[in-house]
Amino acid sequence: MHLSRWALLLLCISLPTCAFAGIPDWFREAARSPLPSCPEDTRAVVLLSDQTTTVRDSGEIDTVYRRVVKILRPQGRDQGTIVVFADNETRIASLKAWSITAKGQEFEVKEKDAVETGLSEGVLYADNRKKVLQIPGSEPGAIVGYEYQQRRRPFVLEDEWFFQEDIPVALGRMILRLPPSWEFKSYWSNHNAVEPTATRQGEWTWQLQNVPAIDMQRLMPPREAVAGWAALHYYPGQNGQRSARDSWQDIAVWFNHLSSDRNQPTPDIQQQVAKLTAGLTTQIDKIRALSTFVQRDVRYVEIKIGIGGFQPHPAQDIFFNRYGDCKDKATLLSAMLRVIGVDSYYVLINSSRGVIHAEVPSLAFNHAILAIRLPPEASDAGIYSNMDDPQIGQVFFFDPTDQVTPFGFLPTSLQANLGLVVAGAGGKLVELPLLPPTLNRFLRSGQLSLSPDGTLTATVQEVRMGFPAALRRAELLGMPEAARRRFFEDVISASVSGATLVDYQIEGLNDSGSNLIFKYRFFAPNYAKLVSGLMLVRPRVLGQKGDDVMEDKKKREYPVEFDHTALETDLFDIVLPAGFTVDELPSPSSSVFGFGQYKSQFKTQGNILHYQRDYQINQVEVPVDQLSNLKQFFRDIAEDESNTAVLKKAE
Repeated sequence: MHLSRWALLLLCISLPTCAFAGIPDWFREAARSPLPSCPEDTRAVVLLSDQTTTVRDSGEIDTVYRRVVKILRPQGRDQGTIVVFADNETRIASLKAWSITAKGQEFEVKEKDAVETGLSEGVLYADNRKKVLQIPGSEPGAIVGYEYQQRRRPFVLEDEWFFQEDIPVALGRMILRLPPSWEFKSYWSNHNAVEPTATRQGEWTWQLQNVPAIDMQRLMPPREAVAGWAALHYYPGQNGQRSARDSWQDIAVWFNHLSSDRNQPTPDIQQQVAKLTAGLTTQIDKIRALSTFVQRDVRYVEIKIGIGGFQPHPAQDIFFNRYGDCKDKATLLSAMLRVIGVDSYYVLINSSRGVIHAEVPSLAFNHAILAIRLPPEASDAGIYSNMDDPQIGQVFFFDPTDQVTPFGFLPTSLQANLGLVVAGAGGKLVELPLLPPTLNRFLRSGQLSLSPDGTLTATVQEVRMGFPAALRRAELLGMPEAARRRFFEDVISASVSGATLVDYQIEGLNDSGSNLIFKYRFFAPNYAKLVSGLMLVRPRVLGQKGDDVMEDKKKREYPVEFDHTALETDLFDIVLPAGFTVDELPSPSSSVFGFGQYKSQFKTQGNILHYQRDYQINQVEVPVDQLSNLKQFFRDIAEDESNTAVLKKAE
């Protein structure tokens, strides 16, 4: 049947946007590209990823992004959603998208079809925003793509080219166009450097083909830490003013210029410092009091407007309003420390370990903390986040944004992480300390008894310090009573099926400087199994240290990354049921490697079965060449956790 011209027009109007729209030649050419070889479960393939940056003498920069993707499976539908970012210094000059469905239908959508929203929740004031555009026909078999142009006046002349993704990229291309006499440098991370082709005067092209997908694996480092990417710095030549940041020192000088006058203590701040430190005699006690004030009494509120995304607000404004973002809180604390004669320095860092690479100077930071000069008397004051550097001196690191990490400790994501200390007129990239296992302590002790029918009755105490305490505080603070009870019920039921929580108690929840202590009681019918006059009981009553991360059939390509070092101990004393004695005990376990160790022991004393195990993690990353040992380590733990003791009726 043939549609009339008017019927065809009505059909066209009824679609999300008019079908049969003009699809550009570059899109069609990419759509005809053959698919590269890829795993069967690949959800989509990038046929073309093109990024062209044109720099003008005026300082204005245009970047055109083009992308064409073939959707292979339902999980690839997300490739039909475009998210484009903008702010007052970066505007969207144009935005279009197209699709060709598996049946040959063609669609076009434009910027007017996009939905504009703020960039993130929890931001009080911000000029950054995003436009979200949904491409029609984004189903398996379809080819979708877009083109948009950003026009910007950046504060730093720096571009990033993220050419490796979690789906394969058949062709990735970066083009840089510079005015005469301008220069550039490229820095490569997680990939060998690629030399550009000078395609014409003032234009350079980098091109990569068949870039494999990042195989996202559990407990791997963040994707940004393993993906291949390049940073391009460009700047006027010898006759112009250099605006590039070609070294960490350059970046530190730039940030120091932005922040140097922001931490001035005003009379109001001086008065507050005097109030908070009244009666305190040592510098470290005064530092602790001021740090705790900024950590707990100044709310974290993100504010991003123009250069304010990089530059902290004046200390007086932060103090008056009692809110600010990470660099603001660091600024206020720095100003307060100046009042008592203590030097401090900004530390720029990324909250994900491994994202910053020493060989790639860039503004890949998303967080700011302080390095505080360590007073001489602080050697035994419970300060563990300290560093002695020949250039910077003795300092310790403190994150005033984190409300659950104790003073003298560091949030685990910042440990063994690279941070840029902005000290004096320059700065230095340093590795922040990794706290030892003894500071991330967890001790669980249980007094348990078995009845002749196999019912287990338990009284348990758990003591946490360091990260284990911070983690649970973050979960439980602000949680209603009913939810806290469910929390304890879930902890118990994860190890003991059919258990009933009797009561629980929490100590030290609101004091990040103290140990966090849980006390609870429960009972579980049929915990021990009766078989032919014997009773089978699992001595490892609660908790699981083992992990099946290494049991995946896929080859492991990346290191395993733990959140933190750890030293965890379980002590269970099980009173045997009347009329039963121990017939057989499991063999003790011992699994010792450089990255960690696990040991357990079983013994009986009178009518008590005693079980103890110690689990220790010494480093946060297990390299690929040690993964076979990690597999054995976790298998040894799993075997010990499932072992049973055999009881028999006394004769």
